[in-house]
Amino acid sequence: MSKPIRVIISGGGTGGHIFPAVSIADELRRKHPDASILFVGAEGRMEMQRVPKAGYDIVGLPVSGLVRPLWSPKNVGVMMDFLKSRRKAKKIIREFRPDVVVGVGGYASSATLNAAHALGLPCLVQEQNSYAGVTNKSLAHKARRFCVAYPGMERFFPKEKIVLTGNPVRQNLLDCAVSPQEARRRYGLKPDAKTVLVVGGSLGARTLNQSILRHLDDIRQHTEIQIIWQTGKYYSAGIAEALNTYSGSRPENLYVSEFLDDMATAYAAADLVVSRAGAGSISELCLLGKPSILVPSPNVAEDHQTKNAQALSSRGAAILLPDAEAPDKLIRLAYDTLLDDALLRSLAAEVRKLACPNAASDIADEVVGLIK
Repeated sequence: MSKPIRVIISGGGTGGHIFPAVSIADELRRKHPDASILFVGAEGRMEMQRVPKAGYDIVGLPVSGLVRPLWSPKNVGVMMDFLKSRRKAKKIIREFRPDVVVGVGGYASSATLNAAHALGLPCLVQEQNSYAGVTNKSLAHKARRFCVAYPGMERFFPKEKIVLTGNPVRQNLLDCAVSPQEARRRYGLKPDAKTVLVVGGSLGARTLNQSILRHLDDIRQHTEIQIIWQTGKYYSAGIAEALNTYSGSRPENLYVSEFLDDMATAYAAADLVVSRAGAGSISELCLLGKPSILVPSPNVAEDHQTKNAQALSSRGAAILLPDAEAPDKLIRLAYDTLLDDALLRSLAAEVRKLACPNAASDIADEVVGLIK
């Protein structure tokens, strides 16, 4: 490049959008140290805190998501905010003068990429899920490139624009050198006991939490197996109260935390992971080769988590357990899986086949390739 590249990256709302966005930015900086990168997010959403912590500037748009059902009168206000955000996005683009604009999904992404397209700038969309969201589908004929994580995405985007790259993951997960034994010691658990990690995201997952609370007696009795449990901040107070009023003694083989700051160590400790089926979580499981039970959230657009989980379970790379069945079946299924060494080895081998370790690098190359 004859001059430093300038890139806008837009999107957010959840860690599943933010982590890939930051990974792409980091890779662009690694390949082009003099690159200028600006993030555009949604006011009041988590990217407004997470992105500056990662070392990047961010500007917020007054945008919000559509309310269900779509005919709700509240969506009039949502559309007004969208138009306002698109005008603001145009102003940001004119002032920053990017060479290319990248969208990773989320409320801000649609307004920003629509504005960029209207101004004649090349756009790239990174679609994390196996079923494209409304925002990214609306950009099918506006973006020039779609970097996807699953095959078969020509259902949503023009085939000639699609590149199968996989999803970027947090670099610190790959750099972890902690042994499983040492990782378990850090949680006060037995170093050589079979361990399951239950994680429902930073906000938590009600069903996964209920699945554990209903079976505290079973957990206490099966001391040969131990659990690391991230409750999420929404549910931590209620769970703490439930554990304090539990009639039996609190299980010593159960580590409880509102939030696990060091996911690299948590993964290292785990023989089996129980998780929702968000795209980011699945990409991490693939890259780390972790056997998993996926419990898709039913509260997501177009049930895309079930489709994500099916993409793995159909290949024998994960076990899919419907949300409605989890409170009764999850703990027993987790125990049976942990005690089946052949099954654990098979799940690990199959999920590794789906890993895309060079995702961030490949996406960064596609971004630079769009700059004339």
